[in-house]
Amino acid sequence: MTKITLMDGGLGQELVRRSNDPPTNLWSTQVMVDHPGLVAAVHRDYRDAGARVHVTNTYALHRDRLEGIGLADQFEALFDMALRETRSVCVGHGQIAGSIGPLGASYRPDIHPEHDVSVPLYAEVAELLGPHVDLIICETIASIAHAQAVLEGALSAGVPVWLSMTVMDEDGSRLRSGEPLAEVLPLAADGAAALLANCAAPEAMRAAVDVLGRGPVPFGAYANGFTQISQEFLEDKPTVASLAARHDLGPAVYAGLACGWIEQGATIVGGCCEVGPEHIATLADAIRAAGHEVV
Repeated sequence: MTKITLMDGGLGQELVRRSNDPPTNLWSTQVMVDHPGLVAAVHRDYRDAGARVHVTNTYALHRDRLEGIGLADQFEALFDMALRETRSVCVGHGQIAGSIGPLGASYRPDIHPEHDVSVPLYAEVAELLGPHVDLIICETIASIAHAQAVLEGALSAGVPVWLSMTVMDEDGSRLRSGEPLAEVLPLAADGAAALLANCAAPEAMRAAVDVLGRGPVPFGAYANGFTQISQEFLEDKPTVASLAARHDLGPAVYAGLACGWIEQGATIVGGCCEVGPEHIATLADAIRAAGHEVV
């Protein structure tokens, strides 16, 4: 029997779907502002599905994303809002993971700020999260420079830091920047408590998990359910309206793929965009059916 840490699934896409509002470039942040209580409802569904790591709705909370849209003065208040909604239903039901997404935009290593600019920005976010979470998870890391900067900034919060990299859908052994995923392994010595792959096609995760398994810390994966990351989404201030969900990735299929990562040695699994509570419930059952313990 192996102890498997089960994360929740995608938060942003689930919120956008449940709100029935047109997507904006503020993604789940706008939904949280317009629909108080909806974030807590999604967290509750993942909790009841069996998730034991609950990721906060703070992925897109960066000053650069709030500038020019009338919310820059609500930076700290939005963190308070997200943390209250998570803690209201998840305290006592596993770990709360404070999410830090990329500066600039997802999947865009070409526009990630220089190290001396990005580290203090990541540190500011980490220090807002740190007193209220059990760990920080730095998500959708697309380059080595991004990984180095966000790790340095996040460690200032004084809680464990997980690094999660987004890999190429066609080659899970390479970051979205084109750099080898293996180049993140030395970051474990710099303080990363776990190494993960996220927000890429589940079929790419086998190669990613193989690479991450060569490192000295716990590892795993949580994939998305998009057909592809469209060119429109890679433009400035994109919205999720330009992304489409797959129709061949039901809960049983996804659970089968994730159990394959566990067979490779992964001890942390969950879901990213378009992977919902039913997927996580089915995955929890599959993990137990394979003789493992969900923790």
